[in-house]
Amino acid sequence: MYEDRREPLIPRRLFVSRLATHALAAIALLLGALGMGMAGYHWLEELSWLDAFVNAAMILGGMGPVAELHTTGGKLFAGSYALFAGIVFLVVVGVVFAPVVHRAMHRFHLDGNESTS
Repeated sequence: MYEDRREPLIPRRLFVSRLATHALAAIALLLGALGMGMAGYHWLEELSWLDAFVNAAMILGGMGPVAELHTTGGKLFAGSYALFAGIVFLVVVGVVFAPVVHRAMHRFHLDGNESTS
């Protein structure tokens, strides 16, 4: 996917394009996670789509739910979705920063040396 350590750095224009591609992938992941959260809150807790959006967005943003939960299914979903949102956050950070870290490692020749260990 990325250039090998023996290859030169890609031009800045291509690097910016790579960053944009990764950012779009991160946005798609966030939108998918937001849609899943909205659907769960809407169907399990019978919230309006707007209230489901607010709850899902607040959990994805790390703030916590807004509406009071009344059903057992809704409470189980909210807990599971909160755990899922934490993992999504970590994955999104990794997707966004992977090209930057790779370029820095590539530039400073820290990709690793040929070793026999």
